[in-house]
Amino acid sequence: MRKHLYFFILLTVLLSACQPTAATPTVDQGAIMTQAVATAMAQYATPTPTLTPVPTATVVRTPPALPGVFTTASLETSDAPHTYVADSCQYLKDKWTSTNAAPGTVVMTVMFHSITKGQAEDANQISAADQKRLMNDLHDAGFQAITMQQMADFMEHNAAIPPRSVLLIVDDRHFAEYFNDHFRPYAEQWQWPVVNAYIAKDERPDLWAENLALSKEGWVDYQAHGVIHNINITNDSTDEFMLGELQGAVTNFQKYLEKIPIAYIWPGGSFTPRAAQLARQVGYHLGFTVNPRGPVMFNWVPLADQPDPRRPSYLPEGPVNDPLMVLPRYWDVDARAHIDTVMQVGEQAAAYAQQNKATELEYYDIVCAPTYGPIP
Repeated sequence: MRKHLYFFILLTVLLSACQPTAATPTVDQGAIMTQAVATAMAQYATPTPTLTPVPTATVVRTPPALPGVFTTASLETSDAPHTYVADSCQYLKDKWTSTNAAPGTVVMTVMFHSITKGQAEDANQISAADQKRLMNDLHDAGFQAITMQQMADFMEHNAAIPPRSVLLIVDDRHFAEYFNDHFRPYAEQWQWPVVNAYIAKDERPDLWAENLALSKEGWVDYQAHGVIHNINITNDSTDEFMLGELQGAVTNFQKYLEKIPIAYIWPGGSFTPRAAQLARQVGYHLGFTVNPRGPVMFNWVPLADQPDPRRPSYLPEGPVNDPLMVLPRYWDVDARAHIDTVMQVGEQAAAYAQQNKATELEYYDIVCAPTYGPIP
């Protein structure tokens, strides 16, 4: 078919070229024939096929397994670190944000009850001389005191605090003279604040007024320590009683100290899971026991899940299922003996974090970054 059509077109062109014409310009017949053939052939040329692009294979990255929780032999065998940040992505972002506290930042919380100018007479007392030694040893070891708000920001979000921090908590009500004698020198020399776990009884306006004046100076940080105080919270306590202690302290703080406490220091160190729930409902961010389990770090609190026969007075905190509401405290009388241990825990945790940094950052980049964004 194509051959016949070709010869037909060619013949038509040739015959047309041979027809006589009247006085017309000379035409290059060879060029006309060549163009005609080219035109005819172009109409029947086989078209060049279009190539379909082959899609590029998508690389699927498998996230690495995250390392386990840091552990240390410095803890008692019945105590173990508990975490509380359920969202791994949020934890990693807070942990590695450059403006936050560096991994290994550690807080040593010290509990004071009574500082005597003479010889201590019972286990709840420390002499002024021993308290001075403790404060100097902490300072010489590079510790710096923090406020309760700094503690809450650190524990909840890993906000920046000194790498070796100490939280000084004085239990019970005291006159201004007590703080002026035993803690003001450190506020003036080192800018160290002290926390007063204050019994919020609605009485003694003169005592409230003294403490309000100290509070306004800024170096005594008042937090809640119950209202009745000398009746411990137990599993037999009613919600009404517990709320009277928890909410009652908030009410009286607002009335006399013009502030809202963010921490509850459990009177007698006694707590229950229900009490911790109610404390959260009232608005407390932190709670403190009398159990010296060890230091704390961001998302890392040493607690016990079962009673320890060797330490029967220490209530197990694990069943509360809220580590921030049952934070441990060292007793003032033997805190000096634990300073080196606290430092070692911080150093070990920092080394462990650096060992696993690449893995954690790779996991974050694959799993978290698309939703949480890059780590600042």
